Amino acid sequence: MPITPPLQVDGAEIVIGASIGAALVPDGAADIDSLLKCADLALYRAKQSDKGTFRWFEAGMDMRQRERRALEIELRGAEIEREFELHCQPIIRTQTGKLRGFEALLRWQNPRRGMVSPADFIPIAEETGKLDELGRWVFAMACREDWPWPRDLVLSVNVSPVQFRKGNLVGGGLALAGSGLEAHQLEIEITESVLLAESSTNLAILKQLRSLGVRIALDDFGTGYSSLSYLRQFPFNGLKIDRSFVREIGRCPESLAIVRAVIGLGTNLGIDTTAEAVETVVQLEALRAEKCGELQGFLFSPPVARKSVASIIGAYFEETSRLA
Repeated sequence: MPITPPLQVDGAEIVIGASIGAALVPDGAADIDSLLKCADLALYRAKQSDKGTFRWFEAGMDMRQRERRALEIELRGAEIEREFELHCQPIIRTQTGKLRGFEALLRWQNPRRGMVSPADFIPIAEETGKLDELGRWVFAMACREDWPWPRDLVLSVNVSPVQFRKGNLVGGGLALAGSGLEAHQLEIEITESVLLAESSTNLAILKQLRSLGVRIALDDFGTGYSSLSYLRQFPFNGLKIDRSFVREIGRCPESLAIVRAVIGLGTNLGIDTTAEAVETVVQLEALRAEKCGELQGFLFSPPVARKSVASIIGAYFEETSRLA
């Protein structure tokens, strides 16, 4: 059989994978229709877990799918202004300990369930298209006039592939004109999936945003397929080191090596590096030794409600003045 060369688009190699779900008779089901349903549930779980994964059907999958469907219905009918909140987590400069800014994080206070984890509702919002509406609301909140932002602080906002497909991101950037933020104070975080689909179109949108003065950061760096080629295609302002590497930095030499490589790459390209999910002093000291630029995580502060942002800013600036 002849070997097919790798598929390439715009010079970038495209990797095609597959996910598989399977069920057995009689453990999974007793008839064909039920068996197919069980295999489909296993396939759905495989797609949720990771790329190119295999999953057998398990009895609990059906119950989890029904629960997910119930959550989807509630999300579709959710009143954004009443149920959703914007929380912010501080980002700290590693060497000085000074406040660099905040990452804006969406939170859902469900009337029946209480606070719902973003890990549960964000994937559903992406699949249903609700995330575009939520994303526009986050932008509107981020650009409100009453944010207490000193000129040297940055607000970082996550943007999904769904929002790129809608094509209204540049309008979101232009909304800065009447806000309390200047363009250089807004940073948009994207993942590699934004560039995997419709890369030329999305690159053009990113360049438009950059022309406005908005900063662009590549999130979850190192977990996708083509990170290095993306750095060649677009001049990112920042790289965020994925939490999976930071979590293991104190006990896994391979994770430390990857973190060191990312920081070195960012330094040589003139790109800021931010380590996510810093939770221990061991992680802090390792990242400080590697000269990581910025840190974010529960070691410094959990995400806080919008009303608490001013007090955090005040506390950091008071500490900076005291040490000066």
